[in-house]
Amino acid sequence: MDWNATTAWWLATGVLVACELASGTFYLLMVALGCAAGAVAGHLGLGPTGQIVTAALVGTTATAFWHARRVRAPGAEPVQSNRDANLDIGRPIQVPAWGSDGSARVQYRGAPWSVHYAGSGTPLPGEHVIVAIDGNQLRVAPAAGH
Repeated sequence: MDWNATTAWWLATGVLVACELASGTFYLLMVALGCAAGAVAGHLGLGPTGQIVTAALVGTTATAFWHARRVRAPGAEPVQSNRDANLDIGRPIQVPAWGSDGSARVQYRGAPWSVHYAGSGTPLPGEHVIVAIDGNQLRVAPAAGH
């Protein structure tokens, strides 16, 4: 078997991809992309310097692009109010009466829950929607149209 520079580049690419799969660090895939570009440069006949420069430029550019994309991306909502993490968010609930402190006790999913009003103004009895879950307390706001 002939071990040349392109073989080394492809091996480095494979090692970086395996490390990314083990660690979950997406940036390693960007560096692996640079190594793959170095291998392609070798296949196209560039010398060692051209391969290294190509790998460095592609890897650095890909890493910088991915970092800029992550910085611009909006952050996830807190888990207490994130619908993707808690399927109860947005569900309707009936509140029969409110206490003077803006709290109530309701039955939800067959169990008693403490409810705290998270809307604006004075809480009124009736239909509300769950906007967050804080421990064993539901935070609710008036349902649309109420």
